[in-house]
Amino acid sequence: MKKQLLSVGLLAITTMAFAQQQNVPTAPSSVGTNAVVVPQTPLLKYQVLFIGGHDSVATVDAQGNPNGRALAKQWHDFIGFTKDVTAGTPDLGWVTINHEMVTANPKIGDGGGMTAYKVRKSGDSLMIVNQTLPDGRTGKFFNVDFNPTGQTGMNCGGIQSADGRIWTAEEWFQTSNAQIFAGGNGITDTSNFIIGTTSPAGFAGFNGSTLKRFQNLNYMTEINPRTAKAVRKQYNWGRGGFEGGVVMADNKTVYLGIDESPAPWVKFVANTAGDFTTGNLFAWKADGSWVQIPNNNLDSLNRMSVLAFARGAAMFNRVEWVAEHNGKVYFTETGRDALGTSFRTVRDAGATVDSHWVKAVRIRHPELAAQNNDSIVNFFLAGNFRDYYGRVVAFDPATSKMEIFLEGGPFIPSGEPNAYPDKHLSNPDGLGFMKIANKTYMVIEEDLNGTSFGRMPTGAPGINTEAYLYDMADANPTVNKLKRIAVTPLGAEITGMCYIEGADAILINNQHPSTNSPFPYNNSLTFAISGWSNIVASLFEQPKFEGAGFQIWPNPTSRELHFSEATDIVIRDMSGRLVKEAKNTDLIDIYGIPAGNYVVTNRAGQSQKLIIQ
Repeated sequence: MKKQLLSVGLLAITTMAFAQQQNVPTAPSSVGTNAVVVPQTPLLKYQVLFIGGHDSVATVDAQGNPNGRALAKQWHDFIGFTKDVTAGTPDLGWVTINHEMVTANPKIGDGGGMTAYKVRKSGDSLMIVNQTLPDGRTGKFFNVDFNPTGQTGMNCGGIQSADGRIWTAEEWFQTSNAQIFAGGNGITDTSNFIIGTTSPAGFAGFNGSTLKRFQNLNYMTEINPRTAKAVRKQYNWGRGGFEGGVVMADNKTVYLGIDESPAPWVKFVANTAGDFTTGNLFAWKADGSWVQIPNNNLDSLNRMSVLAFARGAAMFNRVEWVAEHNGKVYFTETGRDALGTSFRTVRDAGATVDSHWVKAVRIRHPELAAQNNDSIVNFFLAGNFRDYYGRVVAFDPATSKMEIFLEGGPFIPSGEPNAYPDKHLSNPDGLGFMKIANKTYMVIEEDLNGTSFGRMPTGAPGINTEAYLYDMADANPTVNKLKRIAVTPLGAEITGMCYIEGADAILINNQHPSTNSPFPYNNSLTFAISGWSNIVASLFEQPKFEGAGFQIWPNPTSRELHFSEATDIVIRDMSGRLVKEAKNTDLIDIYGIPAGNYVVTNRAGQSQKLIIQ
């Protein structure tokens, strides 16, 4: 059965003017769609802002001088936003887009990259602002110049601080110059790099040091979106497969997500607020304490994860995006199909096993409920736990407590039911928050690692990933309470969530879609959905039911149907033919069912007549 679309109803963006111009076919279901799918309501505005491989960016040469234009790189990932605080300006600020694809391109720069552009609000839409940068480049889109820091790798996630500073994560962890050269298709300059020859001063103890070219990748790198230039690599934060991070309210503490398996949970604490060139590096242990990692020499920093585990750091599975809310730190642990025995090997080298793994195993394997924690840990370390779905984890710095906030799923151990789960979260990756009318909502974005065990329904033509909202006022999160807000085309990852308050807009990236999709959805692109203050409260309103027994609402309906209880349901036409079914849900989308009279029956056999208009 096709995956249902829920929350205020969803519809392919062919209802929008841009899509009509591009003649994108409609896609009433998320499964198999080859276009972006967003909420169907006139209260929200959809628009495409930036298309990789189609829009051109202003570039510079190796000396930093204007060098014409080139087509923008692809594989959009992290989105950063830096507010323009200039008095009287109509401009909102600068948007920065990471490019995860690694290519050799002398015009635009080898490796990964970033694009910077400025936006302002125009009516109910966003518009790109023409600029002239200090280096003389003019236009709308600008390639970020990484020459000062020795080029960049696979630019995946990143960090946006409260004051608008931006760091890009160089996730592509390689161990030799031959690997980064990639037969001439990666980074072609494999000469040694000397820190401080072209990059800004301010890294006492590191400037003048010589690195092999591959060792100069895989850092968090600060960039200036106003000038579209790299500022410095944060050598003192360590070298790793970084994905995300967050700067806390003290402007000193930085929590870092490392996309490794296993990965440590790491923080950097600056000596002075706002100055991240000096400070100390720590890794978290399963007993709630922190162990310091030497960060005053490049050799130690090059082996950050190894040193962390040798000193007792706890193990996590692909920590990706990191975000803060009310002093707590939330991060996605995206999971992977087979952990194997890598966690045991690292544990034997000194690492510790955090207690959240015990809960995760019990959720996936209820047959082990009677076993003690030590037995569960041994089951986990033996490689018997397959982390198909991943989770969102919450860390409280005040108590140093780590706990699962939301486990992905529902997990389907073998085969798939005839009715695909109505609500479903697989391999969370992108993560962020938006605050509207004094309420905060978490945004979670998927990155499916595969299609087995119910991550996509049987017969699906490929992978479609989705973004969800969760109301943080609800202290008891479940997958069934999520509200779907966007779906990307076949083959694409949905990523880059960034909320711009001044525009009441969420910016999201569609990354590496199938090239068989119609333009523009055959490219990575950045799109905006604005107008959330008009609709977000109604997304989480609960229908009012009067009386006892099984009830449905609204009736008649044309889009979605609520139930007075979470249950298994079937919908049949008046001749008894099955037209739709769903498992353990209190809401389904009935888009696509022809108008007419139907009968809805719950798990207990109770029925209600339904009119679809």
